[in-house]
Amino acid sequence: MRTAEVAAAVADAHRREWAFVLAATVRVTRDLDVAEECVQEAYARALTAWADEGIPARPGGWLTTVARRRAIDLLRRDAALRRSLPLLIEDEAAPGPEDEVTSPSGPRPGSRPRMPALDLADLPVVEGAADDRLRLIFTCCHPALAPEARVALTLRLLCGLTTAEVARAFLVSEPTMAARITRAKKKITAARIPYRVPPPTELPDRVDAVLTVVHLLFTTGHTAPAGADLVRRDLVERALDLARMLRLLLPDDPDVAGLLALILLTDARAAGRVGPDGRLLLLAEQDRAQWDRAAIDEGIALVREGLRRRGPGHGPGRLPGRYPLMAAIAAVHSGSPSWADTDWREIVGLYGLLAARWPSPVVALNRAVAVGFANGPAAGLAALDDLAAEPQLAGYGYLPAARADFLRQLGRPGEARLAYEEALTLTDNSVERDFLATRLRQLDQP
Repeated sequence: MRTAEVAAAVADAHRREWAFVLAATVRVTRDLDVAEECVQEAYARALTAWADEGIPARPGGWLTTVARRRAIDLLRRDAALRRSLPLLIEDEAAPGPEDEVTSPSGPRPGSRPRMPALDLADLPVVEGAADDRLRLIFTCCHPALAPEARVALTLRLLCGLTTAEVARAFLVSEPTMAARITRAKKKITAARIPYRVPPPTELPDRVDAVLTVVHLLFTTGHTAPAGADLVRRDLVERALDLARMLRLLLPDDPDVAGLLALILLTDARAAGRVGPDGRLLLLAEQDRAQWDRAAIDEGIALVREGLRRRGPGHGPGRLPGRYPLMAAIAAVHSGSPSWADTDWREIVGLYGLLAARWPSPVVALNRAVAVGFANGPAAGLAALDDLAAEPQLAGYGYLPAARADFLRQLGRPGEARLAYEEALTLTDNSVERDFLATRLRQLDQP
């Protein structure tokens, strides 16, 4: 079989199957580092084995079998070594401290921590992939971990990104990211974070923590904090992959449906966000024929499902979750045939529900902008000025940018200039900076 064909098949299996293979292997090893090592070996073996034997009908199953067999070999070797060490020590005459396998303070520096004793007859068999991946997702997004560690582990372990790729996503050096991931793994061990799906009493909060990680990943990709490109497609696609995985694993959760809908509906407009000249296009300027209608249709169907279901135990008077509400707002935009046809009053109302369900200064900011489009720039500016003292919006560039736009519409160019200049200092994204600089130049035009 041709090398290029095999390489493409392995790359596709890496994207589609990595999380499943790693999750199944972790359940054998109970050690993330050992599991990663075994899975990486399985993918390396696939490059040669598939060239000789052909691409298997179920690549994920093949990779899982190879990785788990390698894990079992390592466990057997570790168990055999621990059985042999006492005999080796007894054969030594009066061993000194430097000859001991471990010291009272623990293993010697640089040594790998020993795995716990394991009865190989009790090795777990492969169960449903859904259970394994859910265990891994909840482990990566455990609340005992710092938020940035959750995102880093999710990218590394669930998405299969290399440490260098994760570092680029965070705009930090590879050694810095390697240390961050290592600390997170050590925290999982030290805090005895269990490799399991949370019990029903904990599930809502734990699911929300997972969704927060995926949403943060998407928003970081949707508008990159820095760089020459407005969008980081790699992060957007990883977030969409994770949202689809969660939807597959938790099909009855309305918040999961809502997050997937939000990502689909927002990303459906991606092709219209930048013009042929690389200029940022606002929603009013976009060619809606470029929007992805299939993604919009899928997203709107999920919005309806999420708003209708509302989750277990939710009574008829209970507000939907934040993700179904955010997706509903995106659906109003995506379902409008033109900017002029946008129902801004409905959007203002939905933002009001979202603020009641999930109070946030950013939600209040978005509602204020919607008020301006519904009731005029003066009303929008007044709503924005009510947020001026909000500490969480200090340094948030969209507040001065929105103020500048309303001030420009109200014929107050001097104040608009100051606001645009402030917004310019608060973004490192080249496309956004070019847009704001253009707005500044336009203030000088008659």
